[in-house]
Amino acid sequence: MAAMQKRGKSGTAGRRPVGKAAGRRAAANAGSTAGDVLLAPSVPAPGEGKRGEQGYLAYLLRQAHAASRLSMERALAELGVTSPQFVVLTMLKAYPGLSGADLARVALLTPQTVSVIIRNLERDGAIRKTPHPVHGRVLQWTLTGHGTALLEKCRHIAQAQERRLAAGLDPRSEQVVRRWLSKIATDLQDT
Repeated sequence: MAAMQKRGKSGTAGRRPVGKAAGRRAAANAGSTAGDVLLAPSVPAPGEGKRGEQGYLAYLLRQAHAASRLSMERALAELGVTSPQFVVLTMLKAYPGLSGADLARVALLTPQTVSVIIRNLERDGAIRKTPHPVHGRVLQWTLTGHGTALLEKCRHIAQAQERRLAAGLDPRSEQVVRRWLSKIATDLQDT
């Protein structure tokens, strides 16, 4: 962060940045008058500079995740389903009878978020609860027929998104990417 030079009263008001960033901005805006609009430095598009191959891997993963999630959210909107709801439905299909806490862990969501999702999916008739056979206070969740049908519609959308993500990858390269992403999740799980 650029150092700040204090001018005038105390606090952040009256401070101006100094250092390289301030120098570049001053040079870019040199010769401007009070009526001129000062231009902020341009932000590179995804794939350029630090948002591309020069970027940190963690940032690039986050950027790819954000783009993928936004694309999925837009595609699922026609069904009135959010990405987190789709994940919960998917996990309940794969692992029927999960508790809310278990769902939060496998769906990578907070327990509070899962609680809201469960309430909404139950209200819509997509899932149902049953008490755990041994631990009666624990509720287990399963898909209903309506939930299974809804998940199937979501899967068609997700498969189109998957094809888009894998476009340009041969099967071997796709396997390498999948293995690498899984390894990252496994290796960083306990850090």
